[in-house]
Amino acid sequence: MKDQLGRLIQIRKPPQRIICLVPSLSELLVDLGLGEFLVGITKFCVHPHNLRTEKTVVGGTKTIHKHKIAALNPDFILCNKEENTIDIVKTCDDLAPVYVSDINSFEDLYVFLSHLGALFNIQEKTASFILDIKSKREAFRRKTADLPERKVAYLIWKNPLMVAGRDNFINVLLHELNLKNIFEVNKGRYPQIENAELKSAELVFLSSEPFPFTEQHIQEFQNFTDAKISCVDGEYFSWYGSRLLKAFDYFEKLLKSLN
Repeated sequence: MKDQLGRLIQIRKPPQRIICLVPSLSELLVDLGLGEFLVGITKFCVHPHNLRTEKTVVGGTKTIHKHKIAALNPDFILCNKEENTIDIVKTCDDLAPVYVSDINSFEDLYVFLSHLGALFNIQEKTASFILDIKSKREAFRRKTADLPERKVAYLIWKNPLMVAGRDNFINVLLHELNLKNIFEVNKGRYPQIENAELKSAELVFLSSEPFPFTEQHIQEFQNFTDAKISCVDGEYFSWYGSRLLKAFDYFEKLLKSLN
C-alpha cells in the first residue's frame, strides 16, 4: 500500500502497536475501535478526554522524543503532512512503518478512511463512517442551500496575525457553510495579514485553536472592521476525523447565530 504522499508502506498484518502523532486522528482511531492498539500519542491528543492518562505521550506534533517512541516498540506510526515535519517522518521511518496522511478535502478523507479499513481489516466500520459523514453533509447542504454567500476571514493566530488561506481543510469547511474566504486567492495556506485587510470581510471568525482566541479579543478586532465577529470552535473546522460527525450540527447552530 502507498500512503497519501505516495510512499510505499510495507505491512503484512494489521498493526498491533500504533503511535499516532495527529490529534484528530488519535480520536478517530479510538472511535473506530482501535484504541486498545494505540500505545503512543502527542500532548495535543485531548480527545477522548482520558487518552493522555492512558497512553504514553511521546512529544508534540512538531517535536518528538525518539527514545520514547522506540521504547514502545511500534509496528505502525501515523503522521500527517501538515501537522508533522519532514524530520519527524524521517525519524519515525527508522523505527516502524510510517503512514503520512494528507487530508485537504472530503475526498482525501474518504481515501484515508478506506486505507485504514484495509490496513486494520475494518472495512465495514470505515465504510459506515464514510456513509455517515456523507449523509450528514448532504442533510446540511439541503438546509443551507438558499443561504446567501458571505465573505469571511478565519483567524488562527494573533501575533503575527494569521488566517486560513487556501488548500486546507478549514477552507473546505467554510465553503460548506456557503462562506467565501477572502484570503483564499493567491495567499497560501496560512498567510500573515495586516489588521486593515479585515475591512472587506462581512464575518470574522476567531478560532479557539491553535491560538486560543476568546470573547475578550472581539472588541480589539472590531476597531478594524464593521464585520460581525464571532469566536468559533476550531476543532470543528480543522479536525477531519470523528469530530466531523458532530461538526454539521455545530455549523447549523453557528449559522443560526449569525443570522
